[in-house]
Amino acid sequence: MRLEGSRIAILGGKTGLLGQALATAFGRAGALPFPLSSRDCDVLNPLCVEQWLDKNDPDLLVNATGYTQVDQAEDEPEMAFALNGSAPPLLATLAARRSIPFVHYSTDFVFNGGKRTPYTEYDEPGASSVYGISKADGERGLLKLGYDRTLIIRISWLFGPGKSNFVKKIIGLSETHSKLTVVNDQIGSPSYTPDIAANTLKLLELDATGIFHLANTGETSWHGLANMAVSLAGKSCTVSPVPSSGYPTKAGRPPYSVLDLAKFIRTTGTTPRRWEDALKQYVLDDLGFGA
Repeated sequence: MRLEGSRIAILGGKTGLLGQALATAFGRAGALPFPLSSRDCDVLNPLCVEQWLDKNDPDLLVNATGYTQVDQAEDEPEMAFALNGSAPPLLATLAARRSIPFVHYSTDFVFNGGKRTPYTEYDEPGASSVYGISKADGERGLLKLGYDRTLIIRISWLFGPGKSNFVKKIIGLSETHSKLTVVNDQIGSPSYTPDIAANTLKLLELDATGIFHLANTGETSWHGLANMAVSLAGKSCTVSPVPSSGYPTKAGRPPYSVLDLAKFIRTTGTTPRRWEDALKQYVLDDLGFGA
């Protein structure tokens, strides 16, 4: 699709970590983004969404909302399934009525982590947490609906400007602690939200549909990500590795959830930059530690 001059509705675009990056990217591309919060448009109220769409007539509907509290989802499965499972196909139905593209973001947590090679778009989901199962349910609902202008993008380990995230929290802790311990037996693909947003636009410009994996290139553990972030910020805090058993959580995490980016690279001719380079930009530029 032609982005310049297009009207883009971004659910979660006003306050969400990824949504804010999307609003910025669309604006830079010459589009007219409409960043929305739950106060503007409640995704659990299809009538509210439909009325907003009727009034504003967007050319694209992007769903960057979701229930993302992984552990809390174990205690609130109804809310997790409402936002992550039921809402996406309802939103896609509204997009289909208008014959406009629909973009939805899913997660690496739809996989159980049993592999030791990167997950492709063709691997079967097999989540073990309520959060992951609810996100997989949303994917299935979209595929069952079968709207042919739907783009599902799986993402993972987000960090970026505009909202609190793992990297920002770790650097904050390093300012008040001389030593931190972070798990080193969960391996994944860190993702810088401005890069995810920019690469989403590349897929849209090519009218891509179906499921794609998006992240920065490379893989690391939470410990590896934290250690580099603290080092880039110039903190003297020591970051030590610890197994997941040392930090028991209510919801299980996949021990390995690296996303294979070959389909994206093949489709767009673009290879996402390495996570280390993206992290450096975030810490030094966005957070201001390079000043």
